[in-house]
Amino acid sequence: MNPWRLRLLTQLDTLGTIRAVAQAASLSPSSVSQQLAVLEAETRTRLLERTGRRVRLTSAGLILARRARAILDHMDSVETELRGFGEEPAGTVRLGAFQSAIHTMAVPAVTRLAREYPRLDVELLQLEPHESMPALRGGDADLIITTTDFDELPLGPDLDLVPLARDPILLVVPPEHPAAGRSAADLAAYADEPWAIDVPQSYMANLTLRLCRQSRFEPHVVCRFSNYMMALQHVEAGLSITLLPGLAVDHSRYRVATTQLTTPVSRTITAAIRRGTPPRAAVRVVLDALRHTPDLPSLERE
Repeated sequence: MNPWRLRLLTQLDTLGTIRAVAQAASLSPSSVSQQLAVLEAETRTRLLERTGRRVRLTSAGLILARRARAILDHMDSVETELRGFGEEPAGTVRLGAFQSAIHTMAVPAVTRLAREYPRLDVELLQLEPHESMPALRGGDADLIITTTDFDELPLGPDLDLVPLARDPILLVVPPEHPAAGRSAADLAAYADEPWAIDVPQSYMANLTLRLCRQSRFEPHVVCRFSNYMMALQHVEAGLSITLLPGLAVDHSRYRVATTQLTTPVSRTITAAIRRGTPPRAAVRVVLDALRHTPDLPSLERE
């Protein structure tokens, strides 16, 4: 089996259409179709089926596409080893990170790596925790920064996890709010407040609802923002209160006050890579850079 054709097959599984694969690979759709037909001949297996004007993978095609990712990862690892252990890490590493970790953890790490390893390219992808695990497992990311608390995310023996830090969950209020001067906040005392919450089914939306319900109230939601900066602006204007991770609160830009919860809650910030083959040198060096990101005020390093 030709690895280039295997890569086209994995892209079809990810992107969904021949046209999208052709654009990503800088080929014509007919060339992609021809190469996939050759792959079918090489494997002696029907990998594609037509449904109207679209092409989709057969069951065998799906299995091969997903196994092919591991094969291609292993080939990348072997190529790196053949270039020599002492050589400079090179190539592209796709790093997925949730919103508040991009500027505070990923960008500082990538900036240092750009100075030290000019042949290394790190592609940053904004992926919230519920998106990053599937992207890592599917081969669309090589390394992710995610969270592994509150039983939100399916873990398994296919991933290697490296704890990076712990980040407290804080009550965020306008600076003149009565809670601003308190050392800790009991959520039950804020049952009648207007709340800003993340979009439905997101990590912070689910966590906020869970903590409020544990305090025996349903929050009065007045807005939903997928962007922490918009939530901070809303709170700063005195229109709501919210729960946010400490890493997401930028006190230099927003006039808000933060208070720890009476029963402290925190999330574990974790790096994850696929298990099965030794990570490429380029992936290892990005992981090491994340582990040595300078400490931030709100974080407790692991």
